[in-house]
Amino acid sequence: MARMTAARAAVEILKREGVTNAFGVPGAAINPFYAALKASGGIDHTLARHVEGASHMAEGYTRTHAGNIGVCIGTSGPAGTDMITGLYSAIGDSIPILCITGQAPTAVIHKEDFQAVDIASIAKPVAKMAVTVLEAAQVPGVFQQAFHLMRSARPGPVLIDLPIDVQLTEIEFDPETYEPLPVYKPAASRAQIEKAIGLLNESERPLIVAGGGVINADAAELLVEFAELTGTPVVPTLMGWGVLPDDHELNAGMVGLQTSHRYGNATFLESDFVLGIGNRWANRHTGKLDVYTAGRTFVHVDVEPTQIGRIFAPDYGIASDAKAALELFVEVARELKAAGRLPDRSAWAASAQEKKATLQRRTHFDDIPIKPQRVYEEMNKAFGPETRYVSTIGLSQIAGAQMLHVFKPRHWINCGQAGPLGWTIPAALGVAKADPEAQVVALSGDYDFQFMIEELAVGAQHRIPYVHVLVNNSYLGLIRQAQRAFDIDFQVKLEFENINSPELGVYGVDHVKVAEGLGCKAIRVTDPNELGAALEQAKKLAAEFQVPVVVEAILERVTNIAMSTTNDISNVMEFEELATEPGHAPTSIRTLKV
Repeated sequence: MARMTAARAAVEILKREGVTNAFGVPGAAINPFYAALKASGGIDHTLARHVEGASHMAEGYTRTHAGNIGVCIGTSGPAGTDMITGLYSAIGDSIPILCITGQAPTAVIHKEDFQAVDIASIAKPVAKMAVTVLEAAQVPGVFQQAFHLMRSARPGPVLIDLPIDVQLTEIEFDPETYEPLPVYKPAASRAQIEKAIGLLNESERPLIVAGGGVINADAAELLVEFAELTGTPVVPTLMGWGVLPDDHELNAGMVGLQTSHRYGNATFLESDFVLGIGNRWANRHTGKLDVYTAGRTFVHVDVEPTQIGRIFAPDYGIASDAKAALELFVEVARELKAAGRLPDRSAWAASAQEKKATLQRRTHFDDIPIKPQRVYEEMNKAFGPETRYVSTIGLSQIAGAQMLHVFKPRHWINCGQAGPLGWTIPAALGVAKADPEAQVVALSGDYDFQFMIEELAVGAQHRIPYVHVLVNNSYLGLIRQAQRAFDIDFQVKLEFENINSPELGVYGVDHVKVAEGLGCKAIRVTDPNELGAALEQAKKLAAEFQVPVVVEAILERVTNIAMSTTNDISNVMEFEELATEPGHAPTSIRTLKV
């Protein structure tokens, strides 16, 4: 048998579980693990500037390709607590990441030793497993179990806490015969799928709501095939966006209170049957449940049995991995189609596309300061269907979801449930690290951008290029818009006159100088007619210098983006004038039909 430190055994397991990249920040209590990482080789490490940033890099890395598991590493104490936001973000969106922390020696953990904190107890509510390993001989089994849990059933994150003496203890371990544990995923039965399709066939105006679980299960192609076989229009959720191309004849648009399309909501409100696959009925998708559910039959397929009925009781529920269910959905649909037993849905699908061609928001404005809608129009022109967009929260994300176009799974990489400010920069770095050949484009408002702006230096140091579109109105725009209900505009203004950059007026932080100071390139745009050229220049600069490139658009101070103010998808308020002629929305998926 081979004899090695427990830390070295852990590194060998990482490699045999398919890990090739890790993100982190070393420290005294995790240095034995870093020593093993260096000695073993084979895992590329990216040094973050903040441990929370490392956790979001791991998230971005996982979300980019099916099968990826991002790993983030930190020392004891605050490194672990810094990772909690990353764990929360990951568990909310069913994203497997592995957080590894150092810990004080086992003998003094309970003695308030320097940076000794019970991180396992802190992390348990936001992880599938969180454990402090007290016996070195248990390290291989704990890591093996971690990968099994991260991949099984509903995916999610794990935290493993390693006291420094445990890392240094030698154990017997044979990496050559190590095998990952089999992955468990619940699978639908043929009878369940036949019943679900029977309910679909009884309806007149059915829809499929495709959630992030379809993408997590790498089942997008099966979803599209099933939709095409049955002729059923598809509503992707925000986490499922890209499951089928935006210009697909069965893409009905997104539904919800904020990140939705006018045509998506209109089609949904006419439906009489909804098959939800891999979705969780998020409140910003459904709004008021009496409006959302009225007059509709619901079937819900989810990998997590306790998710079925959590938000509302469906008419029929199936606990199944999305891929396992869709394989049977396709199989049964093929048989029914061959037997001529599938209804003709062409008129219903055509009505959804008719709405897509008539119910559009205006994007073309020539105003100075720039209206945000114009930024997304220019992004549609500059970035093609291969672009991987990364965003998290705020008016920038909401407007982006309303106006940008996505054509492939994992090409809209978004933090859905948690929505932490600051997520976008590190997540984009993780995405770019996972797919170095991709055109990665991040989208932030000014506050999200400022939260973890130091991580731009990681892109400069490690030569990780991407383009970051920064829409700057020097405001907490989404919170300001929400404060309208309270008739206040309180503690949401970021404006000040920067004594070092008077040309900015009241826009405060000079993001161009900060980005350049962190080793990146940056371009500021104040005229909407210069946006296109700036985006093209940014692509060239990123390719030439291999660093992040920021394109800052100076926006009008106050813009209200379309959303419901009554928690009702049938009552979305449109604050801007709508598109009434094709030139108002020149990059819309369907040419505006007047």
